[in-house]
Amino acid sequence: MPPLLKLADQAAYRTHFERTLCQGGIVTHDGIPVFFRKSEFDHAFFESSDRRGANDVFSLDRAMRMDWIPAALADPNADCFQGWNSKKRCHDSTRRVAVVIDDFVIVIGIWQRRDRSLRANFITCYQADKSIWKIRQSPRWTLQECLNAL
Repeated sequence: MPPLLKLADQAAYRTHFERTLCQGGIVTHDGIPVFFRKSEFDHAFFESSDRRGANDVFSLDRAMRMDWIPAALADPNADCFQGWNSKKRCHDSTRRVAVVIDDFVIVIGIWQRRDRSLRANFITCYQADKSIWKIRQSPRWTLQECLNAL
């Protein structure tokens, strides 16, 4: 993984996110282009200060690992698991959860275009703590299962 990213402040991390990830060109090791929306910065790099769940505090821990995202997506040795669909209360093979060093998690959602090519949207990233055991017990993510679900 790349070294931890150490920038001056929250604004600098946001600028880095927009200039490096939102400009495109990020592709998974199995050839799926991943798209990043500027608005995802607030979801991915903020966390809740209380149990209500509102992402209201900037997470330096997450932001410092920002450059790990493209590296993890490109790593064929990253542990990949199916994501959890909380509405359906089941695992979802169109969500890929990559786990890398220090249990840092990157979640992408995969969809298929009309021409049958695959695309993915960045959903979030975080340092898994208590939830890592649940993630690691999830079914392994495979491209074939994802394709079957689309």
